[in-house]
Amino acid sequence: MSDLIAECIAEMLSDGGGVAELSRKMLADRFSCVPSQINYVIETRFSPENGYLVESQRGGGGFIRIVRVMDDKQRMLLEAGRAVGGRLGQKDAARLTRALVSAGLLTLREGQLLTAACSDGALGEVPTELRDCIRASIYRCAVMGITT
Repeated sequence: MSDLIAECIAEMLSDGGGVAELSRKMLADRFSCVPSQINYVIETRFSPENGYLVESQRGGGGFIRIVRVMDDKQRMLLEAGRAVGGRLGQKDAARLTRALVSAGLLTLREGQLLTAACSDGALGEVPTELRDCIRASIYRCAVMGITT
């Protein structure tokens, strides 16, 4: 049920150019569910972390306005940054960067800069046992910075 509701809202966002204004009651009636199910879908699928702003007004003329603030490219980069984890080796950083460039999520120049910033040469003053942790942090921050 949640998937169907999310698909419906996503379609409304596409039709509205990234903005959808809807009524909890209207959607609940359409899907024969309780309004709290609509709230659950919005909270879990259309959150700021997923690239959306949600404005809600309750009451008789209540509505929910959802605005997409990130496109799919930005969202995929954000997910790639989150997936890095606590440690990242130089070869893994370079491999991930090549994949992001190949997928068109990073420009060649962004990829080159990211690879250089995460190289052992750039981290030469950092003790060897700390490099992978610091590299992971640099990588995450750089990718997050590119998304904004």
